[in-house]
Amino acid sequence: MGDKNSEAVIIGGGLAGLACAVTLADRGVSVSLFESRPRLGGRASSFEDKQTQALIDNCQHVSMGCCEEFNRFCQTVGISYCFRREKQLYFVGPAKSNNDLSASNESRARFKVNSFAASSWLPAPLHLLPAFGGLSYLSIQEKMELVRGLKRLARIPVDFNNEPTMAEWLADQGQSQNVINRFWNVVLVSALSESLERISLSHAQKVFVDGFLRARDNWQVLIPTVPLEQLYGDVILRRLEQKQAKVHLQTGVERVQIEAGKVVGVQLRDGQDLSCERVIIAVPHQRVLSLLPDTFKGRESLESVEQIEAAPITSVHLWFDREITELPHAVFVDCLSQWMFNRSRIMQPSSETDFYYQIVISASHHLRGEERQGRSQKEIIAEVVEELSQIWPETRRAKLIHSRMVTEHQAVFSVQPGIEELRPSQRTDVSGLYLAGDWTSTGWPATMEGAVRSGLKAAEFLLDDLGQGESLLLQQTQTGILSKILFRL
Repeated sequence: MGDKNSEAVIIGGGLAGLACAVTLADRGVSVSLFESRPRLGGRASSFEDKQTQALIDNCQHVSMGCCEEFNRFCQTVGISYCFRREKQLYFVGPAKSNNDLSASNESRARFKVNSFAASSWLPAPLHLLPAFGGLSYLSIQEKMELVRGLKRLARIPVDFNNEPTMAEWLADQGQSQNVINRFWNVVLVSALSESLERISLSHAQKVFVDGFLRARDNWQVLIPTVPLEQLYGDVILRRLEQKQAKVHLQTGVERVQIEAGKVVGVQLRDGQDLSCERVIIAVPHQRVLSLLPDTFKGRESLESVEQIEAAPITSVHLWFDREITELPHAVFVDCLSQWMFNRSRIMQPSSETDFYYQIVISASHHLRGEERQGRSQKEIIAEVVEELSQIWPETRRAKLIHSRMVTEHQAVFSVQPGIEELRPSQRTDVSGLYLAGDWTSTGWPATMEGAVRSGLKAAEFLLDDLGQGESLLLQQTQTGILSKILFRL
């Protein structure tokens, strides 16, 4: 394995591990990455649907303009061209607001597509006023109520030791149930994959301040145009190999070996022992302690990760014999479905002969096991198709060729109040042992941005210990002057 004094062993080939590996390899550190599965990407991966032979992403992953470290990572490794930036979002909501009597002669359709696009000339945060103003399913009074709520959310100082859930805070602020259901719930559940009763105030604040209010283009969504397996597979693998990094797929690590408070090596699952003095554990939080000895000085400081809860995300994959909508994506209001991704239009070039749509249901606790309330997968898929039929009547004329439902049960960590106390630093009390993963302390929720940031921080700590101190994170985007004045950002 070369000179153990300059080698770093990375356990896990997800985004956190890849970001750490690329960063270290680019700076001349010898890297050996071990991934137990036959592919890179971790939770951001794909599998083949046997009937259609299409690559299905285990969960839809998107980035935003505010995800600066992730976007820079994509540029660094040469995959940024595999994303399409959406400068217009489509919200599909009720055709009229609950108290909009003037809309009685409007279309009889139950749903209406609302285009959400920012002004090209107004400064932040006023650039979003036309977008919010165009949401037809909220009345003028409700939009004013929403603006007041956003202003208070941006300004409020958060006590991490005693913060409320977002549901509690919204109730205290007098936000009406209609505004909660049709705005706060729509945005936050999609962004954080948790219910408002479980989302902490601080993470909700993070979504709106960084995603919408701080700078002009932060809200724009970036959608992958290739399957995740291709996105994080061959290109990054070649990049690492060009830097003489060693990537070992289908090679699991059994245990990190620690003696006298220092890392001394790792043991592979095949029983092979490898000497090294620096290890980055970049696996989901549920697996961290199983990779470590039962007893060592500093283990107690890591045991809090066992208290971190996970939240599920469900995807319903549908193949029709015709196109049911030309929209590339849509966000649903007052529906079981939350996002629609028109994969046949997004994927470039598309290899699909049928028309393929992915429907995402975040925070899908209620769809699991006993919580399905007696509904089978078939019945849940039928409910999703019925919703699509009400929105786009062409769905009723289309033939559903194939469908399947996939749930990632541990898709993200749950952003409940108190979560920040459980998230550990990337540097541990053990000499030579580092952590990487979106669940570590990054200041971000469970996102690709958080994963990349954790990998950079782990690399930063390791380089510092090697005497190669360097600040690796970008400075935060300049906050708009008006946003500073209005929201004290």
